[in-house]
Amino acid sequence: MRACADLVGDHALPGAGARVERATPVPAGAEPEHCDVRGHVEPAVRFHLKLPTTYSGRYLQYGCGGLCGELTAPGIRSCAPEPGDFAVATTDDGHVGEGPVPSLDGRWAARDQAARDDFAFRAPHVVSLAAKHLIGVYYGEPPRVSYFDGCSTGGREGLLLAQRYPHDFDGVIAGAPANYFSALALYQAWLARTNTDRSGGPILGADKLPALHDAVLARCDGLDGLVDGRLDDPRRCDFDPASAQCPTGVDDPSCLTPDQVAVVRAYYRGPVDEHGRRLYPAAQPRGSEPAWAGWVTPLPGVGPLASALADNYLSHLGYPLGTPHSSVDQVGFTARELHRLAVEGRRANAAALDLSGFRRAGGRLLLWHGWADQAIPPGGLLDYYERLTRRNGGPEATRRWARVFMVPAAHHCGGALTAFDPLRELVRWTEDGTAPDRVIVSTRTADGAVTRTRPVFAYPAQARYDGSGSIDDAANFVPVPPSDPPRDAVDWAGSFLHHLPGPVTRP
Repeated sequence: MRACADLVGDHALPGAGARVERATPVPAGAEPEHCDVRGHVEPAVRFHLKLPTTYSGRYLQYGCGGLCGELTAPGIRSCAPEPGDFAVATTDDGHVGEGPVPSLDGRWAARDQAARDDFAFRAPHVVSLAAKHLIGVYYGEPPRVSYFDGCSTGGREGLLLAQRYPHDFDGVIAGAPANYFSALALYQAWLARTNTDRSGGPILGADKLPALHDAVLARCDGLDGLVDGRLDDPRRCDFDPASAQCPTGVDDPSCLTPDQVAVVRAYYRGPVDEHGRRLYPAAQPRGSEPAWAGWVTPLPGVGPLASALADNYLSHLGYPLGTPHSSVDQVGFTARELHRLAVEGRRANAAALDLSGFRRAGGRLLLWHGWADQAIPPGGLLDYYERLTRRNGGPEATRRWARVFMVPAAHHCGGALTAFDPLRELVRWTEDGTAPDRVIVSTRTADGAVTRTRPVFAYPAQARYDGSGSIDDAANFVPVPPSDPPRDAVDWAGSFLHHLPGPVTRP
């Protein structure tokens, strides 16, 4: 093992150069003893790499969120009870976001195609090259196995790496992937506009969401055989918000006004163009209502997150340089606009169905999504996965290397109170060939206490209570296959995204 400080300096990579500005030994404490490395890949892709002394030969790279722009510290992971720890890395995706929430800022992209390309596809790839090179220098040999773990934009990155750079990672976790990226920006703009009144204020406020959610549960909670405060598959729920409408002349937090009923109905239906054709393959799932607070209702100093993300994308990033851009207030909800966004969006969209290179390389892809995701509708992942299975020999052939896990009641990327971490299962699948049939999810209180564990079985199987013991114990649930094969692919105006070629990638 080399001295940590020896890593400082320039390093040649295939087609690019990297520079380590700082490499500092860190004694054991909150994390294991490690070498803390900070540097960048030319021209401006910053990375943070941690190299633990008790090293297992595994490398783990994390994805970022939103529009990225922050260099967060990677957490060292262990595969206990197996000895050793992962070398871990993160990147800011090649730009620095500004403002109170850097990952909402898109101004860096307004006149910089190189920065756009770094964010769209290049940064995770070149950071993997840099990290593996530095691992080889420090330990004397490159990692024996490499993993990627990301959610949201990070989930998009995971899918994109499997599609475009099939030899970068042996195992990929792609959670709640924003893989239809350009179409998703239009969807977020639609969420914002749908809930905006003529004065610019919200039609549906956060104060109405608890009662709305209670009404949904009252209608649909028992459909899966248990009344347990959650929907195991919101597609089975037929709740109509008109049933929660206030009596004439009343407006209080216990019910909805007619205008609010219209907003909620639209959210459950999703955006359509002037001819009634869907502009996104999914919509807000029933059961996700509590998480709409802050996403479609305003946050102090930021506004609705859906609006902030969409406006920064449409204003600075969504269209080719030198062409007219748009905004949440101006954008049209038409198939023509979806095609306009796809011209630049093809760089970041991770919608390709040909993953034969990743499959032939022995790669393993673990996809997951929360059934109550308020930010990226879960049906979009299922639309993609069914198309993927059609292209790759059918469901059984695809399950040999790519599986989906749908997590009931989980908000975007799990949310604050849901813990879903399939890394251990991915390691076993990748290294031992043990394909995961289930992953345990835990529900926690705000102070971290676990109140419930449940199994999440590989899609399309669902968990069913076996009739004995606590319903809060995962051991008391068994997998149940669907009565009919799922039909998840949706006829929507963006189906062409599956056939758009990506840009010529540079290293």
